[in-house]
Amino acid sequence: MTFLVGSDYIYREKCRKLDWPWTYMDSITPNPILGIGLHAVGAGLSANCYSPQRYVKRWSWETYWLVQASWCWLLWPIIVAMLTIPQLSQVLAEAPRERMLYCFLMGMFYGIGGISFNFSIRYVGFSLTYSIAVGLCSILGTVVPPLVHGQLREILSHAGAGYILSGVAAGALGIAICGAAGRLKENNLAAGKETHAEFSLKKGLIFSLIAGLLSSVYGFALDAAIPIVGVAEQHGAGIWKGNVAYIFANTGAFVTSFIYCLYLMRKNRSAGEFTQLRAGDEKASLAANYALAFLTGSLWYGQFFFYNLGHVRLGKDYAFSSWAIHMILLVLISNAVGVIFKEWRGCQALTKVTSAVGLFVLCMALLLLIYGNYFGSPQFSH
Repeated sequence: MTFLVGSDYIYREKCRKLDWPWTYMDSITPNPILGIGLHAVGAGLSANCYSPQRYVKRWSWETYWLVQASWCWLLWPIIVAMLTIPQLSQVLAEAPRERMLYCFLMGMFYGIGGISFNFSIRYVGFSLTYSIAVGLCSILGTVVPPLVHGQLREILSHAGAGYILSGVAAGALGIAICGAAGRLKENNLAAGKETHAEFSLKKGLIFSLIAGLLSSVYGFALDAAIPIVGVAEQHGAGIWKGNVAYIFANTGAFVTSFIYCLYLMRKNRSAGEFTQLRAGDEKASLAANYALAFLTGSLWYGQFFFYNLGHVRLGKDYAFSSWAIHMILLVLISNAVGVIFKEWRGCQALTKVTSAVGLFVLCMALLLLIYGNYFGSPQFSH
């Protein structure tokens, strides 16, 4: 799970007051349609990042998770930053140290949110977890940063802001409806079968709320990284400048996962699985497991990569809507893929209708966000 920043107008003023570097997004021509299209690519990658996990055999969860996290939150952020940020060593030398630390610490909290998301799926299933955690994260990650900075009213006074606010609210509603449809689906498919032994609504709701709250903290990590991004812009990073933020935000998440996975490895005595598969009758391959974990981490990191490219294209006045757009597209695409692959076959009519209503509301929310961003763009005003 991923998740993001408030209006760049806020951070531009903040950087000027504190004498931090700032040129972020000022030199990029807004193109909301392209920006939302790039968000869709990232959301599509994220919606499918868990798919490879089902084919991993004779590996403990912690072994698989640590390998994929190494790519998603450690290796890819560093590799991509080295490839796309000119004079990276100088950028890091000139950037404010306290911002690096704060971004890293917020990333650690985001890592806890990701682990909580996994626990929630265990106790209440994927649908309810996505509905609660992603819905909460969508609202908080969009509204809280400008609210904390005291700029929400000013942001919403811009042309098209009413459509964007309506789109955020409709998106939260659509996510909730899709979650309800998912719960109905789980009940339909479980009818006549033995109930999952680990199901616990109380535990699942607690972990879903924690996941939603802490995943939205990622937005504050990127908030803290804005001055660092400004330095990257001054060194000619252009549209790639946001990649420097992931060096700190993502590695913070990696440290959290690394500590938790080490705890599980010691508890379950599973550290040897990196070189030898655990005993079992399933046909498995160590190389295949590594490849699947690499694919998971790469798909997950792809979300961050394309998020940055989409975010900078929305323009500084409406970049705060990036996170809502991303979350809505994530849920919309994941549900649409489920329909294409006939995952709802065998469900009752009420379940299918509820799912269709949820997808319709998400489509309307996306259209509101697209129109709101375009309405406030220079192309529309001219």
